[in-house]
Amino acid sequence: MRTGGGIDATDARLLLALAESPRASVLALAERLGLSRNTVQARLAGLEARGAVTSFERRINPAALGYPLTAFVTVQVVQRRLAEVAAALDGVPEVIEVLGLSGQADLLVQVAARDADDLYRIAGQLLATEGVERTTTSLVMRTLVEHRLAPLLKRLAGQA
Repeated sequence: MRTGGGIDATDARLLLALAESPRASVLALAERLGLSRNTVQARLAGLEARGAVTSFERRINPAALGYPLTAFVTVQVVQRRLAEVAAALDGVPEVIEVLGLSGQADLLVQVAARDADDLYRIAGQLLATEGVERTTTSLVMRTLVEHRLAPLLKRLAGQA
């Protein structure tokens, strides 16, 4: 059974196993799931081609790099300059992620900073970007739910 996203229960089980053991080999995944190595390899290739698997980059905690502060900055942009603003933000090393939004703000920018003074500098840099009209900065106080997809994968795999 395939979902609207083109992921069936076997794909979901494969992604869940990969999420739980990111370093697992294709052979180890095949043995764990009771599938052939060729089936796992083909499904992984298909998932990558469809964009279901976007990166095998391991998550690195910015605090370990000396950037213990995380903030989210909402940005209002002159609409015709959206692409230019996104390109400029891509050039700021402390910018971790930029998401386009609906609603009052146009962008949600996740940034990492060394301390409050560094965050002030970064926020000022974002505000000074050509095409940015307004920013609002919110400091992350604590992570309450880590980034996760396992509950969705379990549901798709029929394990929920």
